[in-house]
Amino acid sequence: MAKTIAEINEKIKKGKIAVVTAEEIIDLVEKKGVERAARQIDIVTSATFGPMCSSGAYFNTGHSKPRIKLGGGRTYLNEVPVYTGLAAVDFFLGAAALPDNDPRNRVHPGEFRYGGGHVIEDLVAGKDVKLVGQCLRDRLLFTQEPGDLD
Repeated sequence: MAKTIAEINEKIKKGKIAVVTAEEIIDLVEKKGVERAARQIDIVTSATFGPMCSSGAYFNTGHSKPRIKLGGGRTYLNEVPVYTGLAAVDFFLGAAALPDNDPRNRVHPGEFRYGGGHVIEDLVAGKDVKLVGQCLRDRLLFTQEPGDLD
């Protein structure tokens, strides 16, 4: 029943590899039994195809005139809170971060329509995101809306 790496690599080359997730193998074993599932499946992966809760992105906005310090208030990207306090104009966006107005699991099981992972996806896709920062001394910092540039 054991498969060698060479056998698995050959199946990959031929495009005949059978891969399932850790969640999927549980159902398969319940339906077909351990031995039959092991014969059918070549690879079981615990990887994900999207941002994980420990994923995120670090940002540095660069200094403006007058100088700002984001670490004294709340800062958001597309209404999703980011962690400030790393340095004056540095912040971290966690993939699992949720907007302040998201109901989370108050209405189980929750919908989680938009959060940090979505912001990261938007950035990777080249979309504009809105930065709002409440700076030290209660100054507000906004990125400009495209219409504001005229």
